[in-house]
Amino acid sequence: MKAINDLERHSAPLRAELLQAFEAVLDSGHFILGREVAAFEQEFAAYCGSGHCVAVGNGTDALELSLRACGVGSGDAVAAVANAGLYGTTAIRAIGGRPVYADVDPATGLVQLDDLEAVCRLHRPRAMIITHLYGRMVDMPAVLEIAAGNGTVVVEDCAQAHGAAMAGRPAGSWGAAGCFSFYPTKNLGALGDAGAVVTNDDSIAVRLRKLRQYGWRAKYDAELSGGRNSRMDELQGAVLRRMLPRLDSWNERRRALAAAFGDGIRHPLVRSLAGAGESYVAHLYVVRCGDRAGLQAHLRGRGIPSDVHYPIPDHRQLAHLDAAAHRPLPATETLAAEVLTLPCFPEMDDSEVATVVAGVNSWPA
Repeated sequence: MKAINDLERHSAPLRAELLQAFEAVLDSGHFILGREVAAFEQEFAAYCGSGHCVAVGNGTDALELSLRACGVGSGDAVAAVANAGLYGTTAIRAIGGRPVYADVDPATGLVQLDDLEAVCRLHRPRAMIITHLYGRMVDMPAVLEIAAGNGTVVVEDCAQAHGAAMAGRPAGSWGAAGCFSFYPTKNLGALGDAGAVVTNDDSIAVRLRKLRQYGWRAKYDAELSGGRNSRMDELQGAVLRRMLPRLDSWNERRRALAAAFGDGIRHPLVRSLAGAGESYVAHLYVVRCGDRAGLQAHLRGRGIPSDVHYPIPDHRQLAHLDAAAHRPLPATETLAAEVLTLPCFPEMDDSEVATVVAGVNSWPA
């Protein structure tokens, strides 16, 4: 295994189809917001059970523009978690907002609902970013109840949850807006940066389409402030259209890999954060270990790659110290020191799974 995701193996079976798609885009002479992107928007909206999909440049732009489209602005508090790689915090700070962090459940890494409710009572945030981390969905009915009781807009961060669902309802369709990244390593990944927002709110969709293109209501006629150039290009739309029909089968393989890891890893010092069922799509297979460096060094010695998602909580990042949480986040701090990501991608074969399991179980800690 080269890495925790082998993108060469992932794209190889699609090579001929992707080359044909590239040629079609080249022949069209239309490279930005053309037919491929429009078709992908329709297809992905249908997949997510949403009325609209607005394709943008990347997942972080999706979060930022969604907050803007929902009326969140300078000085507004936005509830979030601090263990999800800075993306939500970056979007909040970009609009001049103020991140207020809830702690997470140490068994899952997802937002701790009682603490989220406490944050809402304390700060009365205008919005909350709910992050479905590692491919596992947050309990959305409970989130919506908390949000309704506090008048808070819900924006879902679905960058690691393509295809996950709860009670048959897809990730992204629960909040006012659902934000997706199509970074190449995602469950549904492009061959470069790309993102999208899904929504069932017509007015939010209209504002998003303006905001992604300078705030224009017509060409060169800017109506909304806060707009930017954040447009998915035609090549990425073409790629994603060819990959979307395969997403469910890829997710099923990821779930099977995660189950095999869960059944096979029996080391007493290694605990899994994986989920199960339709609400889990195994974007990352993450474990906890008190001696992460020791386990990682042992795996490296056996030729097994690993990574850390994520080593520094947002409120400890040098660039965001002025936005530090005013409340303790003990589980967030603990997970940042203990989480380790093992290889998990659809093309892994059973022998590679056995190698990873044996590697973890043989650690002489």
